[in-house]
Amino acid sequence: MVAISKLAFPVFSLALLTGASPLESREADPGVIEDFLKGTLTPVAQLIKDIVSGAKSAISAEVDSKPSICLTACCKWYDVSKELTTLFTGPDGQCNDNARAAIRMGFHDAGSWDKSSSHGGADGSLLMVFGEENRPENNGLQGIRLLLRGVKQKFGVGYADLAQYAHNHATITCPKGPRVRTFVGRKDATKANPTGLLPDVHDSADNLIALFKNKGFSAHDLAALVGAHASAKQRFVEPAKAGFPLDTTPGIWDVEFYNDTLQEPPNPNVFVLPSDKVLSKHPEIKDEWLAFVGDQPHWNEDYAKAYVRMSLTGVSTLNLLSLTDCTRTLPKSKSWP
Repeated sequence: MVAISKLAFPVFSLALLTGASPLESREADPGVIEDFLKGTLTPVAQLIKDIVSGAKSAISAEVDSKPSICLTACCKWYDVSKELTTLFTGPDGQCNDNARAAIRMGFHDAGSWDKSSSHGGADGSLLMVFGEENRPENNGLQGIRLLLRGVKQKFGVGYADLAQYAHNHATITCPKGPRVRTFVGRKDATKANPTGLLPDVHDSADNLIALFKNKGFSAHDLAALVGAHASAKQRFVEPAKAGFPLDTTPGIWDVEFYNDTLQEPPNPNVFVLPSDKVLSKHPEIKDEWLAFVGDQPHWNEDYAKAYVRMSLTGVSTLNLLSLTDCTRTLPKSKSWP
């Protein structure tokens, strides 16, 4: 996610939790996801292939309640979903600071990877005990990390799945957010993710586009992904304006961000990241940026498609073939007046 490396969120108090199950070997297959989704595929792997190719939507309205007798890989996620709904919803019904941080956590865990990496990606390493929470680019994620470690301990789910599930849950907890297809069954990390692969708020548009291209994302994808700043607030880029939102409606997942970033003179109540500004004007992105203004369905669909790819960075061929679709455990979409 562009320009998230220097954003931060409130630190929430929770005792550090220890104890983890023995780690299985986890190595990423270098290359982008299309390289792996070939030949005979499981139904879920075929669904992922269809999503990343654009043949099927990355959004699903399928939702149900936990059955009284539950024997599938999704069973624990109904309980996780209920817990996260409480943690991520503010008293006004909008998504809160926990949700904002979980969205950023999903990006930072998955984004430390590119197509030449032999490890890293969406592997839960940022939630684990490898010290990634102390990296400068992850400043402000310490609180949500502890909160999610508590959820992991309570329900016994994997770190890698939880980082991405929490992102998708937070997205739909925000009114107007898409119900992004959500898969579980990833292997947890066995070491820290590579360094130097997350974007910076002061980088040029050309460098940001190249950075994401090396992760398998087009400039079109990048334009969609950066819209997650619709729910963000900045704290460290300009400390004097700590807590300023990046659009006028930070508790709602809407396209106001795209319009607010373009305003001249800028809205004094909105903080525009330097990287967002340069991307909005770049010739490879500006047309798509403008197309998102006022078009919520367009953005939701493009965002969901790109984020499915993000949520599976670094997942190996064999691991992709064994994933389960647990989207139905997410809460229902919420409209907003």
